[in-house]
Amino acid sequence: MMGWYHDGMGWGGWLGMALMMVAFWGLVVWAVVVLFRSTESQGARAANHDPLDTLDDRFARGEIDEVEYHARAAVLRAAHH
Repeated sequence: MMGWYHDGMGWGGWLGMALMMVAFWGLVVWAVVVLFRSTESQGARAANHDPLDTLDDRFARGEIDEVEYHARAAVLRAAHH
């Protein structure tokens, strides 16, 4: 019976095991949150997609000039109504 209580992992082993369990469940929760956020954001973007907003953004970034902006906006407005 000598060494009965000293054959186990000790405090260091238990502490390491507890930290690994917390890290594992934190990783699982993080993966679920990322998965749901990515599916929600894709659905929200598809539902709220407005071509005129995209055109406004391109004009603001300087990708298109004023003449092209007005021409494309007129086409989009005519197709929308």
